Formats: sequence, structure tokens, C-alpha cells
Amino acid sequence: MATALVSSAGGLMAMLHEPHPALKLHALTYINTFLDNFWHEISTDITSLESLYEDESFEQQPLAALVVSKVFYHLGELNESLLYALRAQNLFDVSEDSEYAHTLLAKAIDEYALLRTKAAETKESETTIDPRLEAIVERMLEKCIVDGKFQQALGISLECQRLDKLEESIMRSENIMAMLTYCMGISQTFVNRRKYRHEVLKILVKIYRSLPSPDYLSISQCLMFLDDPGTVASILEILLKGDKEANLLAYQVAFDLYENERQPFLLKVRDYLPEPRVSSRFEVPEGTTNASQVTENDADHIPTSMDTTEGSDQPTASQSTEHHSSSTDHEDSQKYADKLSKLKKILTGETPIHLTLQFLYGHNRSDILILKTIKQSVELRNSVCHSATIYANALMHAGTTVDTFLRENLDWLSRATNWAKFSATAGLGVIHRGHLQQGRSLMAPYLPQNGAASGGSPFSEGGALYALGLIHANHGEGIKHFLIESLRSANNEVIQHGACLGLGLAALGTADEDIYDEIKSVLYSDNAVAGEAAGISMGLLMVGAGKDKDEEMLAYAHGTSHEKITRGLALGIALTVYGREEDADTLIEQLTRDQNPLLRYGGMYALALAYRGTANNKAIRHLLHFAVSDVSDDVRRTAVLALGFVLYSEPEQTPRIVSLLSESYNPHVRYGAALAVGISCAGTGLHEAISLLEPLTSDVVDFVRQGALIAMAMVLIQTTEAQESYVGTFRRQLEKIILDKHEDTMSKMGAILATGIIDAGGRNVTIALQSRTKHDRITAVIGMAVFSQYWYWYPLIYFLSLSFTPTAFIGLNHDLNMPKFTFLSNAKPSLFGYPPATAPPVAASAIKLPTAVLSTSARAKARAKKEYDSKHPPEKSMLEEASQSQANGSLKTSKPSKEEGKETDAMQVDFPAEKKSEVEQPSGEELHNPARVVPAQEKYIKFREGSRYVPIKAAPSGFVMLKDLEPSEPEVLVSSDAPASLAPGSSSGTNAGQPNIAGEEEPQPPQPFEYSA
Repeated sequence: MATALVSSAGGLMAMLHEPHPALKLHALTYINTFLDNFWHEISTDITSLESLYEDESFEQQPLAALVVSKVFYHLGELNESLLYALRAQNLFDVSEDSEYAHTLLAKAIDEYALLRTKAAETKESETTIDPRLEAIVERMLEKCIVDGKFQQALGISLECQRLDKLEESIMRSENIMAMLTYCMGISQTFVNRRKYRHEVLKILVKIYRSLPSPDYLSISQCLMFLDDPGTVASILEILLKGDKEANLLAYQVAFDLYENERQPFLLKVRDYLPEPRVSSRFEVPEGTTNASQVTENDADHIPTSMDTTEGSDQPTASQSTEHHSSSTDHEDSQKYADKLSKLKKILTGETPIHLTLQFLYGHNRSDILILKTIKQSVELRNSVCHSATIYANALMHAGTTVDTFLRENLDWLSRATNWAKFSATAGLGVIHRGHLQQGRSLMAPYLPQNGAASGGSPFSEGGALYALGLIHANHGEGIKHFLIESLRSANNEVIQHGACLGLGLAALGTADEDIYDEIKSVLYSDNAVAGEAAGISMGLLMVGAGKDKDEEMLAYAHGTSHEKITRGLALGIALTVYGREEDADTLIEQLTRDQNPLLRYGGMYALALAYRGTANNKAIRHLLHFAVSDVSDDVRRTAVLALGFVLYSEPEQTPRIVSLLSESYNPHVRYGAALAVGISCAGTGLHEAISLLEPLTSDVVDFVRQGALIAMAMVLIQTTEAQESYVGTFRRQLEKIILDKHEDTMSKMGAILATGIIDAGGRNVTIALQSRTKHDRITAVIGMAVFSQYWYWYPLIYFLSLSFTPTAFIGLNHDLNMPKFTFLSNAKPSLFGYPPATAPPVAASAIKLPTAVLSTSARAKARAKKEYDSKHPPEKSMLEEASQSQANGSLKTSKPSKEEGKETDAMQVDFPAEKKSEVEQPSGEELHNPARVVPAQEKYIKFREGSRYVPIKAAPSGFVMLKDLEPSEPEVLVSSDAPASLAPGSSSGTNAGQPNIAGEEEPQPPQPFEYSA
């Protein structure tokens, strides 16, 4: 019998028609055993197997269903196969290690997840899910947990929306903290529905708070996404009442929250905290509570946001005895008030911005010779390149407060006219970004006096108001009232334009109704110039919160006849749906189906910002559809560009997705592909991104080359030639384009801007759309979105500075000062070092004319030189060092001739001395607080064992609180490297010393001196 089965299943199939049940069972058992070999033969008579299952008198119906399921599986009919697998009941073994079982389980989980999602979206009270399907999924989940595959169980639970099983898989795991971190990460990446993601976060908060030692850093991040500022404030209060370690944790929580740049949320947390004044209500003796005691005693008693504002002024028993409290209690109360004040300064951004300013000023490595080279190569008649140089200078010195280039080139700068003058003035806002206390004083020479036009240039005054917004971006509490007054009193469209942009930046995301009404009044004046800025500003003000405003803005966009206003409103509407994901689908559908291409263009931005960083498949498909099908080039270009925003959380996917689009016949699509890669892969130095962009930098169309050069600079920012050899090639390419007088204007503008971007922030910032906790940085994403609008309006280039973030490690002690602290970078110093400085210009006298030399004399000299070289090892000469510096990609100050270019190329070889220096280079280096730490360097950072200071959070970069293990010893602090004060006569950041962009030059007073005979 067995021999017959090996060759054919015909006999067994015939036995199925026998009347005796035992024969049928015997045949069915063997068919199940040999089905994988003879399924093609068995499938011809599958009806007999189905009939056997339907025969109620046959006791082994589940076995018949299992056989039918396997036959359908081999036929590729997975739906039918799963149906019969469910009918097989327990005979379908989820633990079976076979392709059939694995495929059917995946199908079952997908089907179950689809039904659960559909039920959640339609809000059905009773889900019509086959209980047998649910049983299979539950058996699979239980098997994963029993086998110790907790991450797999968590993933299935998350996909199937089984929060009960999700909690069980975390709590039964061996490492609960690791599972919580894993769940946090995948919930932000793979959960497409925002409402469901919030339900997951609530479960995580519940589990975190149930632990013996809650992770307050992660709890606070979850609560931020759940928009629960009251509970966050309560946690911070509890930590502030603890010992120094608990206090450090409170400050670290505040710094981590600040990094996500959610200004409205941070201000709510600040407002929920009590006022920092001495009061017996806050009497908590220092040291009575430590971090672990906070955990055990208070974790389950953290009040919700409803509790924190009630009863705060009610007298208590302790208050009645305040007059009898000791001086020690009074001191403790004062200490608590001081700590509360420090915490609020972190939340409002005052402390981190001040520290960032110190870092960028003290570590500034911008190369001003590069700008001088660009200035000399740009024709004065070319206003586009003239302005591009001003933009590049602003980006190159963003946040450093160094405006030396402007001061040294006042005559050249004064040639800027009209809107170029507007941009030149606004550029000061980028350079001095973060000077919150001195911002208004800094821009005073250019601002409208007393809220009205001062008789100066309206372009300078409008630019100054825009600059104030850039200085106070996302932190505008101190300046917004002045900007409102300036907007009210402005009767010039240019000043209104600058005031609207500045006000939108300063009040970013605050949804202030009064400010909205002021901007709306400018919009309704129906002036094209002012109305465009008003549309963008309304979007900035209502970022992610304009649910009732977007329809109003859309109605006006349909009614106005000005293209500028429609475009500004289209972008503004897109900003209002930021992060709303599926809640924005109705508005997105309305925009993308509009007959006006400008509004469809806005629909692409709406898709980009609503689904920013989610890698949502539905959004990607939608954008790809418009990228290849829309009749408007503007819409197609923006649809491709928008992919960069959706995919920036998974940058390695973007080059693959847009690779075919980068080869499109349509130059607008190619430009969009370049910018998409630049946006999503910014700061990564990703090799796939470089490979895609490289051919586009030599595209036949000028604006495609421009976009590719800008995108390449964004990708390569903070990437060294030691990491990626193409960096040197790219820098030389930029140099060649800038120095080439025959290069077209668009390409040259792109190269100039790329030069500013790749060396941005004094070579100490990178472009990051995500925080170090892998959550979106609102200001950065919004800034990048508005920057991409520079296609129509060059002054919006400055919005790119909002996406800059310092590449710094800043360690702070309990008093928020920087102690002297060292740590290690286990990588060669040159791997992440600053680019070499530009070589100085070669003196003209050093160039000699060629002289005639007899061949016999030349051969004799060659022999003599060879003999000398054999006896004396070569040393690197000054000429070699200069040529090596040039070969490293630094810009030269004059355009080389063809002969010089050939000679330079010939000298780009590995000198023996250079190789020797590489061998002798140390394998690591010691970094001193505060230190420059680029993203690629973070994995090499190690903290010393036995060090006096220990990070409260093992973070390789950012603001890190340091625990002092030797508190009784005196501390040595890092000397402050803050920018020069605004006192008259100072050389940086002074009113008297500001570059006179308006062109009315005033002589500066001489420096004080002493005369000695």
C-alpha cells in the first residue's frame, strides 16, 4: 500500500467513495500525509473532499476541512484556504513549522487586523468577527508569549488592536523597560491611525506608572503626545520636591520636552506649575525624598490636569503654623522657588536658547574667505546672485551672532535695493536667532519708529519685522505685542508683509484668536503682497489647530483674484492640518479635487504635513498618483517633493521610491525628486541619496541643477570627507560653478545657497526634522515646508534656519551651569573634524613665467635630484601643504586657469607624509564639555568610568544633566563664551556697530586709545 502511495494518490482518492467510514478515514489520513507531493492530482477531485466535510454523518469533518484547506493553499486560493483552516478547528496547528502554517497564520492575522480596524473606524458596537478566527489569533499570541517571543507577540497585538494582549505581552516579558521602549518606537512608526496610537500611549503610561521605578522621561513624552500638560506639571512638581537626583531628572524631562518644540504645550505646562515664590505651601525639606522614593510613594498619586488647578489657594494645617516654622524650613521653601524658576526657564526656552547661543558663538568655525570668494565672483549687476550671497552668509552664520562679513562689505551690501534690501535686513534675524532679550534693541536701527514708518526704507523696516520673527521663532511671548502694534499701524504693503511673517513665526502654533483676527484684517484688504504673507502667517499661527479656520481660509482662496494670495493661503491651509493624519482626509480630498491648480498644490502640502514622518502607505500612494497624473507641473513637482516629508522617519526608503521619478522626462518632477531626497535624508550622508542626486547636479535644466545642489548640501551637512569621499568632490564642484562666469544664474544661485547650507551655523548645526527622542520637531518641519516655497518667493529661504539644530553635547549640573567634564570619542579625530580652512590667495609675485631649458640640462638636473632624494627622505613643503588644502575642497579666491587646474589635479595624490600622519593618528580623542558631537559620531561616544560626573540620561548629545558624585568638592565651571553684549562700542551684536543696510553710512567713533610720547 505504501509503495502505491509513493507513485500516485489515485487509489486513496477512490477510497473516499467507499461506503464504510473507516475506509474514508484511512484514505483521508494518508492523503493529508502525502498531500504536498500529490496536491496537483488530488485537486482534480476536490469536490469529493468538500462533500466529505459537508457530510454530517462523517465524524472527522475537521480533518476533511484541513485537507481541503491545504489543497486550496497549493492552488493559491488563500481566502478559501483560510476559511477551511478555520473549519478544521484545533487540527490547524499554529505551532507547525511549515510554509503552509506560516502563510495561513499571516493571512489570519491580516484578516483579523483588517476587521478590527474596520470596526474601529466605523465605530460599530459589535464587531462581526468569526470567533474561530479570533481563537487562532489568540492561540498564536499565547504561543509567542510562552516561547519568549515577546516582541513578536507585541507586534501582533499592536497590529490586531488587542490592547489587552499588548499589555500582557509587556508585563509577562523578562525586560519590561526594553519592551516599553520598543513599543513606543513601533507605535510611532507603524501605527497609522492617530486615535489608536493615543490609546496605545495611554496603555504605556499606565504600565510605566505601575513600575517600581517609573521612567518619567518616557512618561512625559507620552503625555506630551496625549496633550496632557497638567499631569506633566504634576510629575515635575513631585520631582522638584525630591533630592538633587530627582531635581536633575525634572530638568532633564523639561529639556527633552523642549527639544520637540511644541510651544503651546510647554507654555501650558509652565502655567500649570505654581508661581516661584516663597510660600509655606511648598515647604518640602531638601533631601526628604529621593528619586526612588518619588517612584514608590507618588507614582500612583500623580493628579490629572483637572486636579492641579483646584484648591491651590486653600489654607491647610501646615499653613496655620507658618509663623512658627524654623529658618531652615524657610530656606527650603526658597530653594524650591529657585528650582521652580529654573524649571520654567527651561520650559520657555530661555535657558536652552542661551546655552545654544554660547555654544554656537564659542565654537564658530565659519570660513569667511569662502564668502569673500563668492562676493568677488558675483557680478554686481546680477541681483539674484547678490541676494543669494546674502542668504548664504545668513545661513552660514545662523545663530552665531557673527555679522563680520556684512560689516566689512557695507558698500557692496548697500547695492541691495527694494526686496533685496528686505532680505538683507531679515538675514540679521537668522544670524542673531535666539537673542530673545536683545532682539528688539538689535534691530532698532531698521524698525519702524513708535510703530509707524520712520521715513526710512519700507523694505528695511519690513525686513526688520521679519527678522524679529526669525529671532523669536517659536518663542515670541516677549515680542508679539510689538509686532501686533507694528502691523496695526503699518500702511505700507511691504511693512505689512514683514510684520505678518514675523508675527506668524513669533506666535507659531499658539492659535491666538486676537492675533488671527489682526492678520485676517490684512488678508481681507486684498493686497497681493501683504495678503500672501498673511495667508502663510495664518497657517503658522494655527499649526495643527485650525480645524475651524481652514474652511474660512479656503473660502477666501476661492474668492480672491490674486494668485499670490491664493498660493499663500494654500500653504497656510496645509499648515493648519499639521499632524492631524486621518482627521485631515476630508479637507485633503477637497483640496486635491479642486479645479484650481494652486489649491491642488496646497493639497500636496496638506498631505505632506498631515502625514509628516509617518511613512503612511495611503499618503505615499496618493502623492505618487498626483506626481504622474496631474496636468499642472507645479502640482506634480510638489507631490514628489512632499514624499520627503512623509518619509523623513525612514530616510533610506526615499531614494528607492523616487528613483524612477528622478529620471522623468519632466524637469519639474526631477526637481521634486531631488528636494524629496534632500528633505528626508538631510544630515544623514546616506550613500543612496548621494548616488541619486549626483547625476541631477549636472542635469540639462538649470533649475533642476539648482534643486539638486541644494538637496546635496542638505544631505551632506556635517558630513566630512573622511566619512564620505564625495564631500570633497562636491565642494570643488560648488567652487567651479560659482567661479564660472558662463554658468547660468539659477545654477549659480543653487551653488551659493548650497555653500551656505553645508557650512551652516558656523559648521556646528545639522538639519534634523526629528528630535533625539525620534519625535517630530514641529518648528523644523514647518520651517522646511515654508523654505521649499522659495521657488516663488526668495525671502522664504530664511525659514530653512528653523530646521537647524546644534550638534552639541552640553552637560549641566544642578545649578544649570556647565562643569568641566570630559568624555571619549572612540573614533579618529579627523573622521568627524571640521573641514580644513580655505587656503589664502597665492601672491602674484610667486607666479613665474616659463623659461627655456635645454633638454641636456633638464636630464642632468633630474639625475641630481634623484640622487639627492634617495639620500634625503622627502618632507612636506609649504607648496604641497597649500595644494593639499586646495585639494581638500576649499574655495580659492580667484579663478584658476586651465593650466593651474591641471596642475592642482595632478597634485591630488597621496603623499608619503600624509599616509604617515594617518597611521600615527590616535584612535580616539577626549572631548570637553560643551563639545561638538555630530550625529554619525554619537555611536562612538563613551563616558568614563570613575568620572566625577555621571549623565542622568545616557545621551551622547543634546542637553544632558550631570549627577555630581563628589558634591562636597568645589566645582570647576566652564568659562562662558557668550556673544558680546549690546553695550555701545562692542564689536558684535551692537546697535552702533550694525551694518547699515539702508545705505546711509555713518562713520563709527574711534576706539579709545592712550598716547605715549
